[in-house]
Amino acid sequence: QVQLVESGGGLVQAGGSLRLSCVVSGRTISNYAMGWFRQAPGKERDLVAAMDWSGSNTHTADSVLGRFTISRDNAKHTVYLQMNSLKPEDTAVYYCAASPTDSLFFNYDYWGQGTQVTVSS
Repeated sequence: QVQLVESGGGLVQAGGSLRLSCVVSGRTISNYAMGWFRQAPGKERDLVAAMDWSGSNTHTADSVLGRFTISRDNAKHTVYLQMNSLKPEDTAVYYCAASPTDSLFFNYDYWGQGTQVTVSS
């Protein structure tokens, strides 16, 4: 069984930075695409950033382009989301997810429990 555990969320002032981590256990993620999603209260869950298994292909949402960076260390079964220049509108629960089909946009079958990020103005 694949398990994903996020960490690194918290409260930060606008303009600050956080780095989220997602540790995967139960199966190697070397062949999986990994993504970070977020969901703010009353809104849908949106894809923030994704990376294929090799790291060659990535996607970053326009709303965070230039501020957020996804990376992964397959040897450590860990995916990261570096978030810089945070804004109050980045406040949300952030989820890590894994796609066994290595798709950046589909088939995210495995999800973490989420970590809260709150950006104060």
